[in-house]
Amino acid sequence: MNQRFFVTATGTGIGKSFITAALVRQAKGMWRSVSAFKPVVTGFDPETPDDSDTGLLLRSLEQDSTPENIDRMSPWRFKAALAPAMAALQELREVDFEALVVHSRGAMLAPDELILIEGVGGVMVPLDETHTVLDWIERVEAPVLLVTGSYLGTISHTLTAMAVLQQRHIPIHAIIINESEESPVSLQDTRDELSRWTRLPIIPVTRRKSGEDWQDVKELRSLLA
Repeated sequence: MNQRFFVTATGTGIGKSFITAALVRQAKGMWRSVSAFKPVVTGFDPETPDDSDTGLLLRSLEQDSTPENIDRMSPWRFKAALAPAMAALQELREVDFEALVVHSRGAMLAPDELILIEGVGGVMVPLDETHTVLDWIERVEAPVLLVTGSYLGTISHTLTAMAVLQQRHIPIHAIIINESEESPVSLQDTRDELSRWTRLPIIPVTRRKSGEDWQDVKELRSLLA
C-alpha cells in the first residue's frame, strides 16, 4: 500500500523531524521502501550538517550527509533559525514558492511505498511575503500528519491548526502527540482532552531520553499498517 504524507506541526520545536525520522525507521523495519524530504530548512550550518534536521533525516534513511544528498533532501537552506521568509531576507534571498511546489509534487511521485515531506515550523509559518506553509500543504495535495505536544496550551494550538487545515479542505490523517519535556500536563490527559474534540486518530508518543531515540518508536507503526 502506497502512502504519502505531509508532516506539519502546531509550532516550531514540537518534534516534526523526530517523528519523521521515526516513521522512516519503522517503515524500513517493516521492509517498506521509503523516501523523506525536508525541502526548506532554517538554522542550517553547512559546517555541521549532521546536527541539522536534514542530517537527522538522512541518518534515518541510512544516507551520508554528502553535498548531493543534502541538496536533494533540502534544496532551500538558510542559516538563521527563523521563519523561512525572515531567514531568507537576512541572506538577501527568497523561497521560490512555485519552484517549491513543483519540487514537492515531484517528490510525491517517487515509486517508494512511503513518501514523507516534512514542513518547516508550524502550519502558518511564512515562506515568503504572500505564502505560508498552509499554502504549500494545499498545493502538494497530500494528507497531513499533525504533530503537537503535551505542553500547557497545546489544546488551543492543536484545535487552531486543525481548524485552518479543515477550512482549506486539507485531509488530516492523524494527530501525533509528541510528549513535551517537563510538561505539567500528562500525555494521557492531553490525548483524552483532544479526543473530546475530534474523531481523528490520535497517537501518543512518549518522551524519549535522547534525540537519537527516533530509532525505536513503535507507537507509530499503526500509521503504516
